[in-house]
Amino acid sequence: MKNTLAALMLPLLLAGIVVTASNTSCKSRKKEKKIELEQAGVLVDEIEKNVYPLPTSAEVIKMLTDLEVGYIFGISNPAENSKKYIKSTDRAINLGGYGADLSYATLYNMQQEVLNYLGALRSLANELNMSQIYDESWYEKIRRNYDNRDELVKILTDAFQNTYAYLVDNNQETLALLVVGGAWVEGLYLTTHVSEAAYQIAGISRNLLEQKKSFDTYLEITRPYADDPDISEFLKILEPVRKVNEGLGTSLTQQNIIDITKAIEEIRARIIK
Repeated sequence: MKNTLAALMLPLLLAGIVVTASNTSCKSRKKEKKIELEQAGVLVDEIEKNVYPLPTSAEVIKMLTDLEVGYIFGISNPAENSKKYIKSTDRAINLGGYGADLSYATLYNMQQEVLNYLGALRSLANELNMSQIYDESWYEKIRRNYDNRDELVKILTDAFQNTYAYLVDNNQETLALLVVGGAWVEGLYLTTHVSEAAYQIAGISRNLLEQKKSFDTYLEITRPYADDPDISEFLKILEPVRKVNEGLGTSLTQQNIIDITKAIEEIRARIIK
């Protein structure tokens, strides 16, 4: 997603550069073009910095609904647990997790669960000074579009994007990355628990392999922050799934899926506490 947005923006920026360059003299054209290209590169970097770096949890859950697996009560993190998270890092991680739980409830049209998870998100967002993102008007958009799954994905994705961008813009990159990580963990947990035997569902393997790619991307984007104690600690928590992923190929066996399930259960237990 990040690269896609930059790829869309760059031609537009370069088109503007061509127009500008055409109005300059022949002598200065190369110099002007070089300066404009450098400016464009800075702008693209700025755009990329604020783009949610992985598929959002709404997009992950959409893959589950496309597989036509039913909604299972009790596998999401209970909304009342939001009161337990006191540290800003725990709040950020579980804000991401509740984003996945909200997506799960919303895309399956579980209206009371939507209200519960919206309350949990508001509580954590308020503590992180982001209450304006998950306000009443946002819920109203969800309510009006219960029968339009594609629009729901867009509404949810926009909120996750705004959350990430807000944190990055306010120099809280660590918390932004923890929100993304928490959402990824919960998305994988839900994927592996949509059935007592998820490995028997056609399409689950493909979903899990997509999430493996996302995990590899997550490791890449957190690498510059590896010395940050909060990121370092979170990466240690994710170690069980990293080890499992090392042994995966281009297709998954039943045992692979069982191993992934056990690894994410261990990780998630440490996160939701």
